[in-house]
Parts: sequence; structure tokens; C-alpha cells
Amino acid sequence: MANSPTYAEREIACAQVLQKVSSVRSVQSTVVPAELADGITPQALLARYLVHIKRFTLGVVVPVETEEGIDFRLLRIGPHLLRFEKIARASDHITLAIRGGVLLHPKGCEGGELTFSCENLPSGVRVVLNLSDYCPLLLGEEPGPFRKALYRFTQAAIHKVVTVRFLVRLHRELAGRRVCCRLVKIRDVEGEEI
Repeated sequence: MANSPTYAEREIACAQVLQKVSSVRSVQSTVVPAELADGITPQALLARYLVHIKRFTLGVVVPVETEEGIDFRLLRIGPHLLRFEKIARASDHITLAIRGGVLLHPKGCEGGELTFSCENLPSGVRVVLNLSDYCPLLLGEEPGPFRKALYRFTQAAIHKVVTVRFLVRLHRELAGRRVCCRLVKIRDVEGEEI
């Protein structure tokens, strides 16, 4: 049974790039096999992701849903790390606009978004998490080598680990057992690799 589609190795594709002057794009995706993909929707992904954030950070970062959207807070009552506003819901995606927080550069991009999307394929459902036009405080307005390195080894690394672990957990929970996953690079995302 080790070679059947249900138990095969899963790929998680990743790309993290610096675009424009100080805007970041981070994309992670995977394909959930058709036999396990029932009920996979963008709304379900977002709900699972919020639970994962709290669990993965051991409650240090707590997503709090508000009337306007979602706040990622430090220890639930601490500062808003990031604030999101729900701006788009469709059958194939849900988009949260980044609207503030201490991790966002105060003169940051106006269009930063986090999108959860699902694309039906013959083999299953492609799940994509896409963070785009995010302007982190750590990079500043015109990041030099030190700021890029600081961001790369702190916030970018944490975001990548959290998101990849989320997709691994998704495969494991849907399969009902541990699933072997391997990382592959997405090559067609333009920008300077982080």
C-alpha cells in the first residue's frame, strides 16, 4: 500500500520573495488527494489555520475574530501583531486584507493580503496560502543587507515554518495518520528570494 495515492509522499511547494522595494510575497501550496478532499473549502482552511496558529505558538499568538476581521494578538490581550479585515469571500478563495499591527511598517503597502484558495484538479484540490504585498516593519522602507538578513532569519523563517507545518498537519489530519511531506521550491514567483 505504500505506493498508493493515499499514502504517497506529498509535496509542499514554497516561495518567499522580496518584491518592489520592501514588499514580501510568500506562497505555500499542496495538493490534497481527491479521496481526502471532501469538505476542503477556503473557509474551512481559514478556520483550521487559526486553530493551528494558537496551537503551534503554544498560545503566545492568539487569533481573535472581531466584527471587522481577525487580530493576531500577543497573549490574547497584548498588542495586535497583525490586523486583518475580511474583504473577499468566494467559493474558491477567502482574502484577508492586512490593515495594521506592530509587525507592519507604518508607511507600508496599502494592498497587503493573505489569501486562502482551493482549486479543483482531477487529482484532488490544490490548497494555496498566498501572503502578498506585505511590508514588514523589520525590512523598513529601503532594506539593506542587514535588514534583509534579520527579516530572513526571523519573521520570514517563522512564517514559512508555521505555514508548512499547517499544510503537513492538514495532510496528517485528513489521512488519519502521519504523512511524509517534502518541500519543493516554486520557481515562477518573481522577486529576490528570501
